[in-house]
Amino acid sequence: MNSQIDTIRGAEPLTLVFAFCGGLVLLFLIAPLAGMVLGSPFATLAETAADPEVRDSIWLTLWTSMAATLLLSVAAIPFAYLLARRSFPLKGLVSAIIDLPIVVPHSAAGIAILGFVSSKSVVGGAAERIGIHFVGGAPGIMAAMAFVSLPFLINAARDGFAAVPERFEKAALNLGASPARVFATVSVPLAWRSILSGLVLMWARGLSEFGAVAVVAYHPIVTPVLIYERFGAFGLKYARPVAALFLGVCLVFFLVIRLLARRPDHATR
Repeated sequence: MNSQIDTIRGAEPLTLVFAFCGGLVLLFLIAPLAGMVLGSPFATLAETAADPEVRDSIWLTLWTSMAATLLLSVAAIPFAYLLARRSFPLKGLVSAIIDLPIVVPHSAAGIAILGFVSSKSVVGGAAERIGIHFVGGAPGIMAAMAFVSLPFLINAARDGFAAVPERFEKAALNLGASPARVFATVSVPLAWRSILSGLVLMWARGLSEFGAVAVVAYHPIVTPVLIYERFGAFGLKYARPVAALFLGVCLVFFLVIRLLARRPDHATR
């Protein structure tokens, strides 16, 4: 008993050092955001919120990022299950390709997407013939957002499926359930928190995208592009209130969804 107490006491100085390091990291993350919010008086924020251009850009950013997340999830979630449960040739290469958008400069990603969806490409030309315009349109914004954010959903869902005990799935198969039914009624429900976390991360990453979106579809203008445009044209005074307002809107949505996905305390014990 005394040795255990001595061990705990010996660890306390190290714990304090680690806590201090954590405090510095949190300060580095919070201080710039707090300074931005505190530097924007309420009257200025209210005036900014009444600006139709700002409201339209925030709404455009919210719905395009959400739509991109939901549309791509239809293919990404089953693909993540395949990665978690099956071995196949070049699986390592496939995993590396999935993570590639994380390391590609986003302006370069925008150029790549633009070449893929422009009117002169096979995909872009076919889309324009049926009335879908990627370049300078919402579909292009969604494509740019999805390209840079899709790895977050696939990786989170893959980890969630990998954590599901395979014996549950095998038991359902032995009872006569089809593989599709096992996936829908056993695997997805048991991995849903990880899947939801991946959806939130993908959506949040899409919200913040600037470089790829600016290349593919500068207009209609999403909020990150609007912030950059106002900063370049009018300076910090006019860009900061838009950034602070957008931050507040994003935090509200982000916190609500995170709370819904939070694990109960007893589940982690």
